Amino acid sequence: MKSIKKLLMVVTLLLSVISANAQIKNKTTETVKINGNCGMCKKTIETAANIEKTAKVTWDPTSQTAVVIYDKKKTTLDAILKRIAHAGYDNEKFTALDSVYNNLHGCCQYDREKSVLKKSK
Repeated sequence: MKSIKKLLMVVTLLLSVISANAQIKNKTTETVKINGNCGMCKKTIETAANIEKTAKVTWDPTSQTAVVIYDKKKTTLDAILKRIAHAGYDNEKFTALDSVYNNLHGCCQYDREKSVLKKSK
């Protein structure tokens, strides 16, 4: 039993060191509005936006805002928001294509606002 505990401690330590090395460099942090409704939206938005060592997005369904942390030497906020729009979610800079929005699960189809934003292509 003691050897299992030691092994778990070593594995935990190694994982913490690895994750510390995987942090984003040249960090810029911004908060943006992204439309959505639920936990499934959260997963889709974050999956579309997150790139290891380059971009990390954490979206809050209650406030419909996301904290975007990214490496400003590797990507831009516009590129991240465009990927999110390509996944079907309107945001403060880009509007998702109707065809992509219409393919979202029913619970993920948020009320869309009329917008003059750029269509994501």
